[in-house]
Amino acid sequence: MAVQAHATAKYIRTSAQKAGLVMDLIRGRDVNNALATLRFARKSVARDVEKVLRSAIANAQLKEGFGGDVERLYVNACYANQGPSQKRIRPAPMGRAFRVVKRTAHLTVQVAERPSAVMAATGTEASGTTGGAPARARGAKPKAAKLKAKRGARKTAGAGKERSGRAGKKAGSEPAA
Repeated sequence: MAVQAHATAKYIRTSAQKAGLVMDLIRGRDVNNALATLRFARKSVARDVEKVLRSAIANAQLKEGFGGDVERLYVNACYANQGPSQKRIRPAPMGRAFRVVKRTAHLTVQVAERPSAVMAATGTEASGTTGGAPARARGAKPKAAKLKAKRGARKTAGAGKERSGRAGKKAGSEPAA
């Protein structure tokens, strides 16, 4: 069984949408690659995400059954949930008031240990995939093959039909059945 650990930072002063953009950059990557990506990301929330990722790595190292190799850890899941918003009032012209919403977010990063090549070769891993690639449903075609099949079906379906323009309809042509 692969080791999984997570870390959460609550009430981070950013919106969940902005944090989600940074989280999308590291999802599914190795932890060293993810840390390098966060180091050079041009968003201020990247520092907070980096802290949470480092905390998740430390939590994984403390788990019982951890192999000891940080190189095998990858970002299994990461997401930003919306936290409570602070409502403030800002003066506006003619005695009115504008509402300012200061949003917060809860950042969660989950790391997991990739199965070793020996485990994957013997078939002890449940998913049977190596390297964390997403598995297709049994008997499902790859997306590229589906697309080609769909395009081919469109070409054959439209081959027997004649296209009539607007002028053809005005002239009293019969509707296609």
